[in-house]
Amino acid sequence: MKIGTYYQATRREPAEHSPLQGQSRARVVVVGGGYAGLATTLGLAERGVSDVLLLEAESIGFGASGRNGGFVFGGYSLGEAALRAEVGPETARWMYQLTQTAVSTIRTRIDRYAIQCDPVDAGVIWANWFKDPSLLSERQALLREHYGVNWTTLTPEQMRTQLNTGRYHGGLFEAEAFHVHPLNLALGLARAAQSHGVRVRSASPVTRIEKSGAGWRVHCKSGTIDADTVVVAGGGYLQGLVPALQRALLPIATYVAVTEPLGSRLSDAIRTRAAIYDTRFAFDYYRALPDTRLLWGGRISILNRSPQAVARLLKADIKRVYPQLGEFEIDYAWSGLMSYARHEMPQLGQLESGLWYAQAFGGHGVATTTAIGEVLAQGIAGENEDWRRFSPFGLSRTWRPFGFLGAQATYSWLQARDAWKDRRERGL
Repeated sequence: MKIGTYYQATRREPAEHSPLQGQSRARVVVVGGGYAGLATTLGLAERGVSDVLLLEAESIGFGASGRNGGFVFGGYSLGEAALRAEVGPETARWMYQLTQTAVSTIRTRIDRYAIQCDPVDAGVIWANWFKDPSLLSERQALLREHYGVNWTTLTPEQMRTQLNTGRYHGGLFEAEAFHVHPLNLALGLARAAQSHGVRVRSASPVTRIEKSGAGWRVHCKSGTIDADTVVVAGGGYLQGLVPALQRALLPIATYVAVTEPLGSRLSDAIRTRAAIYDTRFAFDYYRALPDTRLLWGGRISILNRSPQAVARLLKADIKRVYPQLGEFEIDYAWSGLMSYARHEMPQLGQLESGLWYAQAFGGHGVATTTAIGEVLAQGIAGENEDWRRFSPFGLSRTWRPFGFLGAQATYSWLQARDAWKDRRERGL
């Protein structure tokens, strides 16, 4: 098995960003070089906010932003019905629309800045693992009637022509969605921000943020920055920088593997350029790559497993769905940390005047981070206070380490429930 991730091995965008050195000043400092930090930074730059500095502890896209499945679609980790119940129909529709607009924004930015992230505008399929068709019809009706979103029904026969497996019982097709090389997207967004004059610094871990006069002082290992405004967007890699933020999220692991080139075997199994995920709680998500490899993600756990363990687990998952692939090697395997809140929605706002935050995207981060980045950029630039509409989803404490145990118990129960339903339907 090869070292690193497939995305690192196929990087096309420049990844060289010098570390911070010495003392400096900035109007806005953004801490975190993942999608949330990048989206906020670029949102500010596109609005003409000057003197912005982005700090990343490792390299741009090091965390979940450079390790995910690359799906670009709307929505949140919290389901659409639960979102309506929590904030009411009007606010729920507005929040959902933010993520749909974000999908278009990402498309526009890819074109505008010529980001080399291999976008595949072929939609996403939500494949029904179960025989129960109400899973599809109820969500389709909810999206159509309350969110103005139309997903197309795929019959079991139509599914079989695209996905040659007996595991699925119909599906829904989201035509407006697409998928990308996520690390190249992150690096391309950093390059886009630099084209507006943003300073991007990697290998610059922030060790402390403190109040300094009317503004803030950000301490790094190799320098300090005085700023009027600071945005903290560390997600699952926050590492105790701001305790109030860390207490409010759980870093949860998910796994990804990429096969060796499969040649014609891949088209015998998968005959669509769409990306796919299924209706279980701990669903498989996957897509065919241009070099006839299969990228496959799945599982959810509090454990950040080794590449070898990830490869074993996901290889078994692939064979369960597509046994006709026969024997194959996993060339790349990795895990990454997503940040989850108890309420399953993003957390954003101000801890104090001028100290902003964005985190807890819960596995729906590619488009949602862009949506939240735009909301924060609008707030910081003084355009509006729409960020306050997310106040129902605050910094609910996760009570670590007990929160990890509770989360794993919940995940295990939901996975067991899905497994029991599957076995019952198959008469086992």
